[in-house]
Amino acid sequence: MARVVVVGAGMGGLAVAARLATVGHDVLVCEQAGTVGGKLASRSRDGFTFDTGPSLLTLPAVYRDLFVKTGPPLEDGVDLVEVDPAFRYRFPATPGGDPVWLEVPNASRARMRAALDGALGAGAGEDWDRFLDRAHAIWQVTREPFLESPLGGGRDLLRQARRTGDIRTVAPWLSLRALGRRHLRDPRLRMLLDRYATYTGSDPRRAPAALAVVPYVEQTFGAWHVRGGLARLAAALHDRALLRGVEVRTGASVTRVLVEGGRAAGVELAGGERVTADVVVSDADATSLYGDLLPASAGASARRRLAKATPSLSGFSMLIALRGRTPDLGHHTVLFPEDYDAEFDAVFGRDARPVDDPTVYVCSPDDPEMRPEGCEAWFVLVNAPRHGRGPGLVDWDAPGLAASYADRLLSVMAARGLEVRDRLLWHETRTPADLERATLSPGGAIYGTSSNGARSAFLRPANRSPVPGLFLVGGSAHPGGGLPLVGLSAAIVADLVGPA
Repeated sequence: MARVVVVGAGMGGLAVAARLATVGHDVLVCEQAGTVGGKLASRSRDGFTFDTGPSLLTLPAVYRDLFVKTGPPLEDGVDLVEVDPAFRYRFPATPGGDPVWLEVPNASRARMRAALDGALGAGAGEDWDRFLDRAHAIWQVTREPFLESPLGGGRDLLRQARRTGDIRTVAPWLSLRALGRRHLRDPRLRMLLDRYATYTGSDPRRAPAALAVVPYVEQTFGAWHVRGGLARLAAALHDRALLRGVEVRTGASVTRVLVEGGRAAGVELAGGERVTADVVVSDADATSLYGDLLPASAGASARRRLAKATPSLSGFSMLIALRGRTPDLGHHTVLFPEDYDAEFDAVFGRDARPVDDPTVYVCSPDDPEMRPEGCEAWFVLVNAPRHGRGPGLVDWDAPGLAASYADRLLSVMAARGLEVRDRLLWHETRTPADLERATLSPGGAIYGTSSNGARSAFLRPANRSPVPGLFLVGGSAHPGGGLPLVGLSAAIVADLVGPA
């Protein structure tokens, strides 16, 4: 039996803790916040409940596997609900035309073809279907060697390429935008594809074509909601960790990872308490781990690699409580802008600024456990530059900025057909600065590093650190951010540590 300390009780930290405890390790989780779940959080007020982080579950098989390998099945802890239709998209008007709405059915390629042909014209469905065939081929090539296995650098790429013999399918020289141009004739379909780059906090003009697997997974394995809010998944995972004997300490901020004799030896907490360990697993943001928690002499190579990576985008969100109900409102609604590239320029450019005309995502679950009768609880999210001062950053703590930008978003939604100001009971904002303070993610970067650039996968920190006995889990480590990939990272790290 090894003594394992996990730094952080996000989904990755809780998942790896439950897995390691199940195979016989003595596991302690130290979480700086007063609650568990990390970015998978919720906010309740006046009978309204909002998911303030992830609001969509895809690839639930990852969590079904986690739960069945650590005890009773997932469905014993949460009520999974299929979301159908999965999304409603509003595309801007073409010259001389009107805006177009597309309703995306859940996990049905046949219904998706019909929906696309009906909304965008004959042939759109066939184009998207051919694109999904290509995405399926990429999924088959990348799933086991790249998403379910540890990855440390370029040599791993060459080894996996020889193994699969299908590097042409992945096309690492192509961006997601370029792949879309090869398969999708309608610019609105390409706009739809571009949005999936933002699932990893990335710019579609620079993100690799391999991200085609994101829409494939969503439209093949379905979009899911957890009744009562996705934060209940975090609560269920916390319960599972406790069931397996994990000790979870909240309000326990780790200030240093101890390194003795060249290997991880435990952690030091705020206040000076030292906790010894045979293995340390960090669910903290990798930038914070290598920049703040480790001695300068440890992890230098990982710091250099991180310095070459582009941080992911952040987000500005609003929690909106409304009286009344909106006709035909989807669970997930996306309102596209006239100029998508202007949004990416604003978020990723050196002259970063709040996006004036952003893509607006609205999550409004028709879930009686999340809203009073006759009301709606909206979680509204737009892409935003990270918080800070300097090139590529925005000082989101500047006086009046959050309030004025919230007003701007209400106006943008009204212009795109969702006028709610006359029904507004109250609203709250969450800026990238708030996200940084709540989760200790530098600048409020949601996904750690982005997937911008062909080598981005190998700039993302590996699960096995250069310091023996120290491992990385969670969205800032391989294979990336988002609930499914975070769950996969926990499985990878548990395998690397091995049974007691």
